[in-house]
Amino acid sequence: MNLPDYASWQKMANDFIHQSKAFIDGEYVDALSGKTYETVNPATEKMSAHIAACDANDVDKATKSARAVFDAGHWSRMAARDRGAVLQKLAGLVQENANKLALMESLNVGKPIMEARMADINLASQALKWYGEAIDKLTDEIIATPESVRATITREPMGVVGVVVPWNFPLLMACWKIAPALAAGNSVIVKPSEQTPQSILKLAELAIEAGIPDGVFNVITGIGPEAGAAIGLHNDIDCLTFTGSTAVGKKFLEYSGRSNMKAVWLECGGKNPNIVMADCPNMDKAVMNAAMNVFFNQGEVCAAASRLLVEESIKDEFVERVTAIGKTRIPGDPLNPDTNLGAIVDKNQYDRINGYIAKGQEEGAEMILGGDTATVDGKGLFIKPTVFKNVNNDMVIAREEIFGPVLAAISFKNIDEAIKIANDSPYGLAAGIWTRDINVAHKAAREIQAGSVSINSYSSIDIALPFGGYKQSGIGVDKSLHAIEKYTNIKSTWLELD
Repeated sequence: MNLPDYASWQKMANDFIHQSKAFIDGEYVDALSGKTYETVNPATEKMSAHIAACDANDVDKATKSARAVFDAGHWSRMAARDRGAVLQKLAGLVQENANKLALMESLNVGKPIMEARMADINLASQALKWYGEAIDKLTDEIIATPESVRATITREPMGVVGVVVPWNFPLLMACWKIAPALAAGNSVIVKPSEQTPQSILKLAELAIEAGIPDGVFNVITGIGPEAGAAIGLHNDIDCLTFTGSTAVGKKFLEYSGRSNMKAVWLECGGKNPNIVMADCPNMDKAVMNAAMNVFFNQGEVCAAASRLLVEESIKDEFVERVTAIGKTRIPGDPLNPDTNLGAIVDKNQYDRINGYIAKGQEEGAEMILGGDTATVDGKGLFIKPTVFKNVNNDMVIAREEIFGPVLAAISFKNIDEAIKIANDSPYGLAAGIWTRDINVAHKAAREIQAGSVSINSYSSIDIALPFGGYKQSGIGVDKSLHAIEKYTNIKSTWLELD
C-alpha cells in the first residue's frame, strides 16, 4: 500500500477546503438562521472553518425530509439485498477516499494521521460492508400454530433515527450506528460533534453517490445544546442513538420523556479495569496492551484501560515497564506519519485533563511519568502520557472518566479483591484479565460487571461482537447483528384462515 509521506500530507492539508454546510435532503445547505460557529485545529490552535450552526428549525426540516422519503418507501421498502448492495458500494467509496477522510479526522481531532488512516477509516468501511453483507441473511419467523392459523414475527424499520456521535472517532462511531440503521431501512439524521463534522459531511456526499436516496441520510451540524437537544426533543424522530458522556446520555433520556418517548440507545463513559495477575502467561504482551490501551488516541477512548489493577507481588516492575512505553509516546505534528501522540481535541478537554492530573497529585497519588503539557513548533494542545501509581480506588482519578493519556495503577492481593475494585465504579463498559489460570479467568469474566471482558488481551474487538456497557456506561449495543435490533420494531401477526 502506497501511502502519502509527510510532505504530501502537509500539501493535502494546505489544499484542503473545509465543508461548511449541513447536509439535508441530498444537498449541502446553510443553517436556516444563517448562523455559523468556528472549528479549530487543536494541533495548531488556528481556526479551520465556519460551520453552519443548525438549530431546532433545521432539525425539523431534516426530519420532514427523512420522514417523507421513509413513508414513500424508496429506501425503507427496498429489498434488503438491494439496500445491502448500496451499503457495500458506500464501503468501497470510503476506501477510495480513505486518505482524504483520514486527513479530515486528523485536522479536526488532532489524532496522528496514520492511526486515522489505518484504523479509523478501515474500520468504518468494514462496518458498512459487514452490515451490507449481513442484512439479507436475516429472516423473519413463523411460529408453531394450528393448521388454520399462520402466525409470524417480523422486524420492521422504526422510521427516522437520530444519530449523535462523539469527536474521538467521528467517522467510525457514526458508521457503527448508521450502518445497521440504514441496513434495516431507516432514514437517519446524524449530528456530529461540533468539533469534528468534516468526515461525516463527506460520508453523506458519498452516500448519495452510492445510491442512497435523497433525504435518507442527513447531517445536522451545530452545537449540542441547540442541534443535539433538538434531535432528542423532536416528536417525529422515532429513535435516538448516542455515544458520549454519561451526563449527556442522561439528558437524552430526559428529552425522550419530554417528547414522544422515542427509543434511546446510549454508549457512554467508562473507567475500565485491566487486571494483571502474577501468573500472566505473556507479560510482554500484557505490558504493551496496558500502555497502548490508555495512550492510544491520546487516551480519548471510552474503552481505555485507564485503571491498571496489578497483583501486589509484581506491581512495581509491571508499572515501571508500562511507564517505559509511555516515554516512547512523543507529541508530534499529527500529519507526520512517524507521530504516535497527537493533540487533545480542544481547549476545554485539555484543561479538563490537566485538572484531573492536578487532582491526582493533590489526593496523594504518586506521579511517576508526565503531568506536563507540550507544544509542537510552539503550537498545539498536547499532553504527555501520565502515570500515577499507589492509587486508591476512592480517588477521583480512579473514579471519574478523564478521557486523556492518564493511567491510574492500583494494587491488589488476590482475584476477589481485584474483582471488588473493578466493580466499585458507576461504569461497566470494558475490562481485561491476564492469567494462565482458567478458573480465575472464568470467575473474572462472570463476575466483572462490564459489557466486554477480554482474557489475556484487552479491548479485543470484532465487528461481529456486540459492544456496549452495564450500569452508567449505557443501554444497548453497537456492532454485531444485535445492533440491528435497536433500529427495528418487532411485530406479531396472527392470521386465521378459513
